Amino acid sequence: MATMKSNVNAKPALDNMKTEIANELGLANYQNMDKGNLTARQNGYVGGYMTKRLVEMAEQQLSGRVNG
Repeated sequence: MATMKSNVNAKPALDNMKTEIANELGLANYQNMDKGNLTARQNGYVGGYMTKRLVEMAEQQLSGRVNG
């Protein structure tokens, strides 16, 4: 049950990250866009960059705990 609650709390932050990354990639109004009209490559870039950023954030947190 705790996992479900943390997922609900994380969703707005992930949505914000997705929108921010899409804007950086030149996909304005990504949130309101019909994703079916985008290429798989365009959608994949957004998800790929999200994953990359989340991994970087986790690495920073882990290194802070180990060194801190």
